Amino acid sequence: MTRVLDTHALMVFLEKEPGYEKVKGYFIEALHADNHLLMTSVNFAEIYYLVLREYGEKKLAEVENIIRALPLDLIDVDVPLAKEAGRIKAVKRMSYADCFAAALARNRGGELITGDREFKNMENEISILWV
Repeated sequence: MTRVLDTHALMVFLEKEPGYEKVKGYFIEALHADNHLLMTSVNFAEIYYLVLREYGEKKLAEVENIIRALPLDLIDVDVPLAKEAGRIKAVKRMSYADCFAAALARNRGGELITGDREFKNMENEISILWV
């Protein structure tokens, strides 16, 4: 099964917030199944700027090393994915980056891993694994 991480889920993991164990479990499952989790480059950019703004360059380098070691594939945004994210943004009250995570989950027929309640309005359209 394809699983997509949104920004919120990866931040929960990185900051060991409530839900950390669940996200860690998804990474462990991905390793054992040799089936990496997916994240869009837009969501990665969101992680990048959040860490840089809050913690600076040194912490950002540490976080990038952690992300590189995870069973996580970053998916570059192409035109079809951008169009799908645009369709979602046109009709849903969601952040721009969240629309890309939802679009990737929808396009790949996968499950979205999140704890962000903004995705509540997508529950009838994509499968969501709540952390």
